[in-house]
Order: sequence, then C-alpha cells, then structure tokens
Amino acid sequence: MVANDLITRPAVGGLHHVTAVTGDGQRNVDFYTKTLAMRLVKVTINYDDPGTYHLYFGDRVGSPGSLITFFVWAGGFGGKRGTGEVGQTAYAVPTSAISFWKERLAKLGLKVEESVRYGQTVLAFADPDGLAVELVGSESDAVNPQTQWATDDVPAAVAIRGLHSVTLQEVVEELPASVLVDQFGYRRIGQEGNRVRFEIDAPDNQGRIVDVIVNGVRKFAGGGAGSVHHVAFRTATDEQQASWLELLRKEGAHVSPIMDRDYFHSIYFREPGGVLFEIATDTPGMLTNETVETLGTTLSLPAWLEGARAEIEKGLPAIERAAVVKA
Repeated sequence: MVANDLITRPAVGGLHHVTAVTGDGQRNVDFYTKTLAMRLVKVTINYDDPGTYHLYFGDRVGSPGSLITFFVWAGGFGGKRGTGEVGQTAYAVPTSAISFWKERLAKLGLKVEESVRYGQTVLAFADPDGLAVELVGSESDAVNPQTQWATDDVPAAVAIRGLHSVTLQEVVEELPASVLVDQFGYRRIGQEGNRVRFEIDAPDNQGRIVDVIVNGVRKFAGGGAGSVHHVAFRTATDEQQASWLELLRKEGAHVSPIMDRDYFHSIYFREPGGVLFEIATDTPGMLTNETVETLGTTLSLPAWLEGARAEIEKGLPAIERAAVVKA
C-alpha cells in the first residue's frame, strides 16, 4: 500500500472489538460472565453461518472498545498458534485491582503468569478454549460510571474497564506498521525486546494500544477454537467508513463490501502480515433491538432471518444465561 496524506483520512478511534472462536457456547458464557464478570450483551447468530451462535460480551451497554465476541463452532478443532494472528487480547483493570484478580483467578483454578510490561503489571492466563487473555493494571484507561458493568463479587472498583490492547504475532514489524502507522495513524511509542508498541488516541483512552511481537518465523496460524478470528478498529460514522473503503481500495487493499451487522457496519481486509482487520462503525450500537435492561436475554436475529426464527431456534443448543453468581 502507498500512504496518502493522513490529514485527509477519517479518524480511527482505537479498538472496537475482538472476535474469537469457541468450541462450547455454554462454557464460554460461564467463563466470561462469571469468571471475568463481563456482561453478555448480545446473543445472536453468525450472519454468515446462521446455524451457529455469535456471542457478545462487554460493558453495561456493549460500548465499542469494551467488546469481545465469539463465533460458536461446537466441537470444532482447536486453532494452531503462529504468525499472522492476534496472539493475546488484553483488558484494562485498575492497577489497585491486580491483587484482587490474581487471587480470584487462582482460586478459580486458572494458571496465571504475572509480568511487567511498559511499567504496567500484566496477568496472563487462558480461557477454557486456550485463548490467550490478559488483564493489565492501568490508570490511564478511563471508566464511564454510566456504562461500567459490575457484579456482587466483582464490584466496580476492581471490574474490567474495557479493552486495553491486542498483540499481533508477525514475521517483521514493517508488515503491520504499513497499516497501523501509514494508514490508521498509530504512533510507534516504544520497544521491549521483540515487542513493539503502537498507540493512537481513543475515546476514554480505551483500546488505544496495539503491540506487535516480531518473531521472524514464517509458521502461520490456523483458525479454530481458542484463536482470534479478527480484530476490529473503530470509526465513528458510516460516512467515515465509506471513505476508508475508497481509500484502502485505492491503495491496493482487497477490502470487502460494507456489511450490515445490525449493531455496526463492517469492512474487512488482511494487513500484509496476515491478520484479518475490520473497520466497524460506532453506531447504531447494541441497543438497536434490546433495552439496557434486557441486553443479551433473548436471541436477536437480523430482520431478514426473522421469518426463520422457529427453525433457527430449534437448531441451536440451549444456553443458560443465569445471573452472575459469586465465585
């Protein structure tokens, strides 16, 4: 791709969501709502595979920058680690909450590795599918009291505040940087060993960081349960997204048409290192067809599939969405 003047480009507001794959919908819901105390904000189907679930977890209203979503491929094979993928997905918690989370995760039987990265404490562990998850102690990630989600056993003072960062596994730094820096306007702000950090301004300072681990190994990842399918970046409006579509195509990217996902609109392309990138709009949002109180309590279907609701519901396994319980 050949970069044009960044002044003419729409803004990218950091991370919108991460979409991964799980092999067990019930186990996935239990882990993210009970262990991590996130809110299940949307139960829908994979629009490209309507016989399977698509689950969304986030803050109280499913704000962009708080979301992780999962395609449920029941009984599917596990993914294979390698380059050209999102290796770790990290969430921000208050620095003062690190000891709480370390104790909580250990009590629940998770193997947790603690380290320090760019001066911040990181707790690394895996979800039940083997997806690499991290909690990062951060005071710069703001929290909106109106959208913060908390539970009886994970109060707001220690709860997850949203996405902190993703880590891309790459052969060389220049491949993702050609999009992150030259296209999206990220800044290269540091390097620790083979980990390079890129940052951009983002609302509430959430989801503003992308790390790149440069391993020089051409062993490419294979998708499956426990792997990230794609990472989405924020753009505010449909008009800005249309501009991105035009710009990226002019610069040689193979970009999908705009796709209506009901809660946002999406375009997809692969950065040169192989990671599938999405640019997703902030609007219309998770409250399109549910209220704040009822988010995630029913199966939400796109209008074009409402006529097949009975058949779709019959073919999907039941998922218990009980209230969060104490650990």
